[in-house]
Amino acid sequence: MSKTANILDLSLTYSSVDDKDISSLIDLVRKGLKYTLFMSLTRSSPFDIRDWSSFLHISERTMQRYEKENKVFDTVHSEKIIQITLLYKYGSGVFGSKEKFNSWLETPNLALGKAQPKELLDNAFGLELLKDELTRIEHGVLA
Repeated sequence: MSKTANILDLSLTYSSVDDKDISSLIDLVRKGLKYTLFMSLTRSSPFDIRDWSSFLHISERTMQRYEKENKVFDTVHSEKIIQITLLYKYGSGVFGSKEKFNSWLETPNLALGKAQPKELLDNAFGLELLKDELTRIEHGVLA
């Protein structure tokens, strides 16, 4: 794994990204993520190819082609992959385990308009809403 990709290790979350990390993330996004790096980043998440296709607005067939040809994701998709990866790591930390966070992602949530949090991972506004909700949970503000 490249030096740039190493900043996405398990200890990195939204709250721990510093200026140096941001520069590395910007470089990584601009270059694009190779499919193999995408797989290594997402291996620990509960999301399958169907989920990622939905989040990225890419057909499953296109995702299969990316895998077969080890293609590089464009900037927009690379950015979203990293944002979701960071949010997943942050949420796992907030809940204390991946299993508890996975359960939360699948459970309809009143604070999110009765949507399953997982359903909001397909756009920037949903990601920001989830990040805000996780921050409230982390600080015990559940109202």
